[in-house]
Amino acid sequence: MIKLPAPAGPGAFVHPALFYRGQAEYLAGVGGFVRAALAADEPVLVAVPGPRLDVLRESLGADAAEVTWTDMTRLGRNPGRILAALQDFADRHPDRPARIVGEPIWPGRSQAEVLEATRHEALINTAFAGRPATILCPYDVEGLPAAVVSDARRTHPTLIEQGSDLPSADYADAPSVCADCDRPLPEPEDGAPWLAYAHGELGEVRDHAEAWARGTALSAARRGDLILALSEAAANSLSHGGGRGALRLWSTAAGIVAEIRDGGHLADPLAGRRRPSLTSVNGGRGLWMIHQLCDLVETRASDGGLTLRLHMATP
Repeated sequence: MIKLPAPAGPGAFVHPALFYRGQAEYLAGVGGFVRAALAADEPVLVAVPGPRLDVLRESLGADAAEVTWTDMTRLGRNPGRILAALQDFADRHPDRPARIVGEPIWPGRSQAEVLEATRHEALINTAFAGRPATILCPYDVEGLPAAVVSDARRTHPTLIEQGSDLPSADYADAPSVCADCDRPLPEPEDGAPWLAYAHGELGEVRDHAEAWARGTALSAARRGDLILALSEAAANSLSHGGGRGALRLWSTAAGIVAEIRDGGHLADPLAGRRRPSLTSVNGGRGLWMIHQLCDLVETRASDGGLTLRLHMATP
């Protein structure tokens, strides 16, 4: 029998990782978590990969109608979008502790996606600190690489494994985990030329990207999304990145990649990952829009500056 974490009390945030082996453990752990929340009259969001949604719904029977369901393969295709969705759900229920199941990493994720999802898991602890909520994160320990499971021990204060609910001895703070996620990005296989830009040259950046994108398999709508995302990234370079930056573009078997480098620094690691307020002046609106438009955003912050690598899948 898997022991479940106690409900989050006033001002308490609980963030356990559930290490499961096989469907029976998954249904016992996640299903038990959901039933306990419903019995306590707490709002429940379940965001897990599509195939898991069906088996969970079936196992819950009539109780499934009381749950908010989200396919994580869509919501979390870009891991940078997940956090805002979880916060939005909690915000809709300010008078009750929210219960959330979030499974951001599953077998088949690319290494780049896993790194950004690991960053997301670490930042949850910062974003929800002091908030009465519980976010349970299932990990398929049979299907995932050992390194992913090891990272989960670092991003979750509590672990549920083989019937035990214990503090994680390997838990690390968000800055430490995020620093480890800032690994060097691989260079494009065939190289890609850089386009340098400075103040007054934002139009040239857009024209260059638009001309290049017309030769790709992107649809007209997705080309528009790309130009908008790049415009926001370049504008950030000019406003917050030292007034200049550089752009390069290339294609891969999976889609297209755009990389922007500048001399900026990411003062707020949550910028772009949480919804900016309507009144904020420097609330990460550009980064927020980039995350909404792209299928994956890789972020690398260093003493030398900031790098954004934007991915868009092609048919």
